[in-house]
Amino acid sequence: MVGPRSWVGGLFNRSSNKRNEKFIDYPLCPLQEQRLQRLQERLQVPFEETRPDHQEALRALWHAAFPNIAFKGLISEQWKEMGWQGPNPSTDFRGCGLISLENLLFFSRTYPASFHRLLFKQGGKRAAWEYPFAVAGINVSFMLIQMLDLSSVKPRCLPGINFIKLLGDDEKAFDELYCIAFEMMDAQWLAMNASYMDFNEVLQVTRTQLERELSLEDINSIQDLPAYNLLYQ
Repeated sequence: MVGPRSWVGGLFNRSSNKRNEKFIDYPLCPLQEQRLQRLQERLQVPFEETRPDHQEALRALWHAAFPNIAFKGLISEQWKEMGWQGPNPSTDFRGCGLISLENLLFFSRTYPASFHRLLFKQGGKRAAWEYPFAVAGINVSFMLIQMLDLSSVKPRCLPGINFIKLLGDDEKAFDELYCIAFEMMDAQWLAMNASYMDFNEVLQVTRTQLERELSLEDINSIQDLPAYNLLYQ
């Protein structure tokens, strides 16, 4: 079931992006600087429902999620089956922009088994009132942007600083981290026996856990994160 429109990004209007009080500047190698700039440019792109390439991306998401169900249109009640709040997904993208759609598409194409397991709420004891998959995905994107301090010229928090190292190793590090974070959120949801109204708390716990993993000293690639294995359950 899907709730009011304030659900999208609701957590982030009430939580602050904590930073280290004592911040020591650090240099970026040319590759890190280039990839960070590209990622930050992606964050600035809004979803525009009249753009053909954005429409095609939305169609691609539907076909990835429901390959055997006919697509009825960019505005249709069937979008609610994926966990959008209404018949027009573009209204939900306003909270995070195109990157949140790109994250969902990357998840569906790179880890299809994991994507569908979360979409269809397979595994574990599920609540009668589950979180809406697609809108939860937008919130995960929003959470990562804040947690990694990506709106700054360069991150000033330890998880963000360590993320830059991962970005230097893999240009798709943000998209990969998104998939891991979504899996972590679902695992926390099950562990906490959560229901719809608990989502903000679950996402905050997920953020804390992910910050802890990104602060470990021996993390040199996305694959080194302990939660990476959740993608292959």
